[in-house]
Amino acid sequence: MYEVFGGGSETTATDIEWAMVELMRNPRIMKKAQVEIRRSLKGKKEVDEKEIKQLNFLHAIVHKTLRLRPLRPLLIRESREQCEINGYELPNKTRVLINVWAVGRDPNCWTNADCFKPERFLGSSITYTSTNFEYIPFGASKRMCLGISYAIATIEIVLAQLLYHFDWELPSGMKVKELNMTETYRVSARRRDDFYSIATPAQQE
Repeated sequence: MYEVFGGGSETTATDIEWAMVELMRNPRIMKKAQVEIRRSLKGKKEVDEKEIKQLNFLHAIVHKTLRLRPLRPLLIRESREQCEINGYELPNKTRVLINVWAVGRDPNCWTNADCFKPERFLGSSITYTSTNFEYIPFGASKRMCLGISYAIATIEIVLAQLLYHFDWELPSGMKVKELNMTETYRVSARRRDDFYSIATPAQQE
């Protein structure tokens, strides 16, 4: 449980930040998400689990953010026995690094791989727990991250609250193109620079 909640707090906060940055860079997508959330809640004060399940576009945004900005860009696995993969012999106890960041941007798997387009996940069978190995932000198979449910629930509820209650803009006349998207790695792959934005309480109908 310590690993789930301890490891999950830093990584979850990082993904929320990446999602907000990507939405600031794509105001059309942010507006579409806000319309979906505000129509679904219809003036309610809080977002609850029942409403979250109906927010398909919000789910797609989270999927998209994790594809482009995986929290653990490199996964480490170790072979339990000698094996052969694509003609390469791997001795027992060989450590293999899986580049999740590169997999999620592979042009052989994704059209316009670097484009932030959540719509591609609407109606898609590709999910966090599917066996589609072109999308493995939480790993795959038996070694998949134990904290998926906790992480996704937290990310979606926080994003929904932020988009429901506030309208957002960059500070001091800053332009979208000035946002530095350079990554750095600590517990997770986060932005090198801190992200600042101005929140204005939304006028709910």
